[in-house]
Amino acid sequence: MNNPEFEAVMLAHGGGGELMQQLIHTVLLPALGNSPGTLSDSAVLDAPGQRLAFTTDSYVVKPLFFHGGDIGRLAVCGTVNDLAVCGGSPIALSLGMIIAEGTPGEVVQRIAESVGVAAREAGVPVVTGDTKVVERGAADGVFLNTSGIGLVPESVLLSPTSCESGDAVIVSGAIGDHGIAIMSEREGLSFESPVVSDVAPLNHMIADVLAVPEGIRCMRDATRGGVAAVLNELAVASGVCIRIEESAVPVHPAVHGACDLLGLDPFEVANEGKVVVVCSGERAERAVQVMRRHTAGAEAAIVGQVEDGRAGRVLLQTPIGGDRILDMPYGEQLPRIC
Repeated sequence: MNNPEFEAVMLAHGGGGELMQQLIHTVLLPALGNSPGTLSDSAVLDAPGQRLAFTTDSYVVKPLFFHGGDIGRLAVCGTVNDLAVCGGSPIALSLGMIIAEGTPGEVVQRIAESVGVAAREAGVPVVTGDTKVVERGAADGVFLNTSGIGLVPESVLLSPTSCESGDAVIVSGAIGDHGIAIMSEREGLSFESPVVSDVAPLNHMIADVLAVPEGIRCMRDATRGGVAAVLNELAVASGVCIRIEESAVPVHPAVHGACDLLGLDPFEVANEGKVVVVCSGERAERAVQVMRRHTAGAEAAIVGQVEDGRAGRVLLQTPIGGDRILDMPYGEQLPRIC
């Protein structure tokens, strides 16, 4: 490889932060012959008579089963949500399984059943797939890949470049639950209140939000890199400043405590059932009301606003009244969380 900025892969290259962006922009896009453009959770493609959303993702979470979910539920929800935040109504999924020789049959059965349950919950069938088995030691357990397609109405135009001064920023609920649930399971940590992953399909809630007349600028699924990565991507893409009121962002007490104990920032911890929405200020309250009708959006809140000046910056207003810069995460706080 002749790229001096990329000598070897590190875990941080998959973490949703600066190093992953470096990998995408300096290696993958040039090699594929694609212009950088605007990278979203799904590609939106024009087809004869309709618009399609298309996405793919791979899942290597460790452990395979955790409080609130497992790799099968995670794969379905992650792909469904990536379609939904781009305005797509999901219609079909694929499932690829890479299974290590010696994996207990019960594990594969549980994962397959979980995929089926989550797909029915989302209302999106798995219509095709592939299975590969690799020799013992070549993979630890089971890896999954899911792809999905959805239909995007002509009236839905969402873009991370569309944020405007005066817009409101909404999160659909408490942040950091998924990453901390994985870490507590992996490290054998226990808390007074167990942390449960938020992994859930959001397509039904998002469809209702998009039915709010006009004013929805963009949505992003706050997975790897957490809310911090999403906000920084939007601020850069739109050339705006985003100001967040820290005390307005819901964080469960157990997640706060775990982050303090482990030296983590809840804004950088992954979620698998939370969406960040930017919409016009006058539509924000209505959008939050719609979210709160759904279990996954019961704790939805307006947490900040878009401003002119300091383009590309995200500012966090602390409870004592000062500001701190919320940077794009550099790498991976918690590897193998999805």
